[in-house]
Amino acid sequence: MPDTARPALSLVASPGKRRAILDLAVEAEQRGFAGIACPSLGSAMSLCVSLAHVTHHIPFWTSIQPIYLALPAETAGTASHLQEVSDGRFRLGLGVSHGPVHSRLGVQAGRPLSDMRDYVAAVRAIARDLTPPIYLATMRDRMLALAVELGQGAIWANAARSALPGQLTRVPGAAEDGFFRANMTPTVIDEDRAAADAVNRRTMGGYVTLPNYRNYWREAGYPEEMAAIEAALAAGERDRVPELLSDRWLHDVTLSGSVAEVRDGLAAWADMGVLPIAVMSSTTGGQAKAVGELFAAYA
Repeated sequence: MPDTARPALSLVASPGKRRAILDLAVEAEQRGFAGIACPSLGSAMSLCVSLAHVTHHIPFWTSIQPIYLALPAETAGTASHLQEVSDGRFRLGLGVSHGPVHSRLGVQAGRPLSDMRDYVAAVRAIARDLTPPIYLATMRDRMLALAVELGQGAIWANAARSALPGQLTRVPGAAEDGFFRANMTPTVIDEDRAAADAVNRRTMGGYVTLPNYRNYWREAGYPEEMAAIEAALAAGERDRVPELLSDRWLHDVTLSGSVAEVRDGLAAWADMGVLPIAVMSSTTGGQAKAVGELFAAYA
């Protein structure tokens, strides 16, 4: 990524702050950021509908829309609407989410790979010529293979930068074949790297409680950390989890530090052919403050 290039950024439509988030999206477009990712927190599809009307040229996508939370017909109808009214700027990112999320919401999940295959087929059959490009949320190899087979892109979240080159050998090249490759990277800008790391540790403390993520990071080269976390969770010692997240692991899956350190980290992702999606947090404020710090870093 050239020094002047901008990453994509993640925006969450937080209740009570949605208009402010749309203002940030407009500013991101004006500042030349590469795209806007809309996580399932706070209704990704709803945010995308608003983005289609308040922005004009920046691409945006769900990152991700969980397949078990909406029938294919509903997703297809909204996706085809977005594809039309955005002049083709919308991309549909789909994922299966996680078992604890399904349990909390009372959702009955099935077999992820076959269910994803059926869901994508149903969306395409319903949306037809107005089907947007489809990206699949992926971490491990089998879902990645399905993304290559069925979709136009793959989106990782919290990927280990040291492990991703091995997976990319099985993925079409972003430039050569147009296959979209992106990673959502928790990012904190602060000259006090210890303070920034503390924020990322709190953020990642929730993700490491999810079995799918632990399985991924175990395979990515962190079996000791994941075993220690599982032992703490089994013992009912969840408050110990942040202290079990090693610096080596944390700096492999998140970005923190000065403006130069964060920009270099984002550029390193882009140099691999993976679009970095900055998922911003701040040591001194909320989402708007954190995104403002990203804007200032590329001013």
